[in-house]
Amino acid sequence: MGGSAGTRLWTRVLEEFEMSETELVLLREACRTADAVEELHGYVDEQGTMVDGRANPALVELRQQRILLARLVVALRVPLSDDGEVVSGGQRTQARPMRGVHQLRSVEGGA
Repeated sequence: MGGSAGTRLWTRVLEEFEMSETELVLLREACRTADAVEELHGYVDEQGTMVDGRANPALVELRQQRILLARLVVALRVPLSDDGEVVSGGQRTQARPMRGVHQLRSVEGGA
């Protein structure tokens, strides 16, 4: 497996699925994020999880980037295996709106 994590993700997804222009934007961001995760992981491997008695800032950012990558992959509806690889011959999940901000519902007859 050569190349960066982002390049591998880009190649595997486009080998398996057709993407709309909007999805390509999401895929591009997912690939950039995968590269950031890979780089941050390298820093943590070199420096350790603790620096000067505190959590390594790279570890904190790594956690945030992993969350972002997971959300982007879910938005793309791309099936992944347990080890994070794109599933060959897998089917994309049903399109659903992104979750996050929720609206309050009015309560009828409330106090």
